[in-house]
Amino acid sequence: MNTEVSNAGADAGSIINPTLNFSALGLAQPILRAIADAGYTTPTPIQAKAIPLVLSGGDLLAGAQTGTGKTAGFTLPLLHLLHTKHQHAQAGKPRCLILTPTRELAAQVEESVKTYGKYLHLTSMVMFGGVNINPQTARLRKPLDILVATPGRLLDHVAQKHIDLSGVEFLVLDEADRMLDMGFVHDIKRILALLPKQRQNLLFSATFSNEIKVLADNLLHNPGFVEVARRNTASELVTQTVHLVKQAHKTSLISYLIKTNDWKQVLIFTRTKHGANRLAEKLTKDGIPAAAIHGNKSQGARTKALADFKAGNIPVLVATDIAARGLDIDQLPQVVNFELPNMPEDYVHRIGRTGRAGASGAAVSLVDGEEMKYLKDIEKLIKREIPKVVAEGYVPPARQETEAPRPPKPQQRRPQGNGQGQKQGQAQKQAQPKQKPSGKPLSEAAKHQRKPQKPAFAPKGQMHHSGNRGR
Repeated sequence: MNTEVSNAGADAGSIINPTLNFSALGLAQPILRAIADAGYTTPTPIQAKAIPLVLSGGDLLAGAQTGTGKTAGFTLPLLHLLHTKHQHAQAGKPRCLILTPTRELAAQVEESVKTYGKYLHLTSMVMFGGVNINPQTARLRKPLDILVATPGRLLDHVAQKHIDLSGVEFLVLDEADRMLDMGFVHDIKRILALLPKQRQNLLFSATFSNEIKVLADNLLHNPGFVEVARRNTASELVTQTVHLVKQAHKTSLISYLIKTNDWKQVLIFTRTKHGANRLAEKLTKDGIPAAAIHGNKSQGARTKALADFKAGNIPVLVATDIAARGLDIDQLPQVVNFELPNMPEDYVHRIGRTGRAGASGAAVSLVDGEEMKYLKDIEKLIKREIPKVVAEGYVPPARQETEAPRPPKPQQRRPQGNGQGQKQGQAQKQAQPKQKPSGKPLSEAAKHQRKPQKPAFAPKGQMHHSGNRGR
């Protein structure tokens, strides 16, 4: 995570003294040494404002768009506070709990903890679903200071009595807006009920909604407030453009743009997992190496695809909103919206993957006629019209692409015997209450969260050990 960015895009109140350096913030010497090793000297606006407030011991509500260094805004002061308290870590009883909505973001945060805490005698671990639970269980048997976790997998460990949260002194909700969007509000409430009442709470969010305000009111006590960018704004460092194109021509156009502009590193967003797979396959067949990451991919496959993309082994990574949340790629030059998201806030999160660390970036959106409503909602949110451009020299294919049919689902065998199992399954299906439509369009993350999941507290003998909770 690069923690040195310019002040562009921040509001007037966030401009700080450019000569301010980390040594003036009161951080412990081993932490300053680790920061220097990483090559950073100047804190970002969110860091310069948040770090002193956290060090003072009060609760904090902080807002900053992605790419502003907000992760270091809480990891640095928390490392300092944990270091100076000189308490011995206990097995399975963390002193600091950091909750994130996705696996990728959890891994990124814990990586920052290790980077800045490498000269401290503090221990940390990351915990998320989609991987075998046993190594995590084994790690919990050792002393632990800092736990970075997704809510679902944390509750799995709680249910199996692998972890004790009664010793948590510091709680961080990172990307709180996304956690609410993904439907984690009930999991968060269950986790809060397990924590001691006396603790320091930090809530970080890229955007502030009314739901975030309600959560903050219930969680925080006389908090300090930091916001270094206007609410729901896109970075001024990102050049945004729109190509008006038929859905059937989008694949050929993106292939043309990548080849013509010689793009070396492109993150492409699709609305569905099937669409991500299909686009990656088509680009690869067209001579452009690409990989897809989404919730149906194994954690190993997602980690490998991201590592190959970061290393430059593949120029294109195709992702859904859920999988891409938390991706921290320095100097990513190009983001493409293959389809616009149906929630305008997701557009801000998407293009926030570029224009980070003070570098410029570009966000290109391919917009079909049926997506014009989404485009207008986005422009209303960011309070600007996005320029419409034409790809010079691009000629749409004479033959339109057709949507490839999805592979048929495998047929389930009929249950053998007296049919009791089948009747029981039908009864359970009929017993499930139908969800009433809310009338408000759901984001892809929210749709994903509404899919049936295994319960966190399963009856004895039916406990799952490697579920996919906490994406």
